Amino acid sequence: MKPTFTQLKPAKLRQVSDLLTVRSQCLEMSTMQKNRLKRMPKTVHKPIANVLKAIKKELDSIDRQLTKLISAIPQWQARVDQLISAKGVGKVLAYTLLSDLPELGHLNRKQIAALVGIAPMNRDSGKYEGKRFIRGGRHKVRTVLFVSMMSAIQCHPKLKPAYERMVAAGKPKKVALVACMRKQLIILNTMVRNGTMWDENMV
Repeated sequence: MKPTFTQLKPAKLRQVSDLLTVRSQCLEMSTMQKNRLKRMPKTVHKPIANVLKAIKKELDSIDRQLTKLISAIPQWQARVDQLISAKGVGKVLAYTLLSDLPELGHLNRKQIAALVGIAPMNRDSGKYEGKRFIRGGRHKVRTVLFVSMMSAIQCHPKLKPAYERMVAAGKPKKVALVACMRKQLIILNTMVRNGTMWDENMV
């Protein structure tokens, strides 16, 4: 086997990726502490609140560092501005796509969906048709896209109706959600490839 060499990310782009990882870990810790706050007696609420306050302070610091890193490089800032022009895309998703999905805009719709791990795979054999499922891919990108889509399906002018139609047609909610994630990724891939900003007619 002769695997192709993977090009090392630029140092500052690796720093963006690492900061996003730490940010995600901080959010997980915050969720854990908030759950403890609900379960534990009031006698221990103060130390838990102090931990939450410290995590919030660290999250604010990470966000400032990310903003500084991105704004220091005009090409990166332009890409982020392009991505967040799309409905349902916030800075965290834009930063994640910038740092962990450099192939965005360079692959076709099927390839980019497969790379992230949201392309439906079949389990067919002869006349047997199994259920479609997703697997593999860039877990970090998929997770951030999933969280983003949870909010987007509440208000997105195109994806919300699409999600509701699929659920009404009997599709499981998770299947409908993944389909919307795939639509969103394809839209962003097209935007980057064409060098355009958000356009509702792209969906």
